[in-house]
Amino acid sequence: MNINFEQVHNYFERIVFEDVASQAVQYPNYSADMLADVACVALNRLPARYVRHDVDMMFYLTEKERHAIDESVREALAFAFSFVGERMALLGRNT
Repeated sequence: MNINFEQVHNYFERIVFEDVASQAVQYPNYSADMLADVACVALNRLPARYVRHDVDMMFYLTEKERHAIDESVREALAFAFSFVGERMALLGRNT
């Protein structure tokens, strides 16, 4: 039996990656590595939601659940941008 797991992914990855890329202009001092760290920190604050197709998850959510997901992503990204910025500032002071 040949099983294809290539379509399986965390639902939040695409959303977080796109949001980090779109918000990057607001953080001109953040390097590409820092932005990748922001994505990691945000994703670690969100629950893992593995799907094969994003539409599979969205189809079964209520409007209230969609809003809660959007709010969770916003909060995770706000925390992540702040966290990474503060860590880099501390490292800069210590070098």
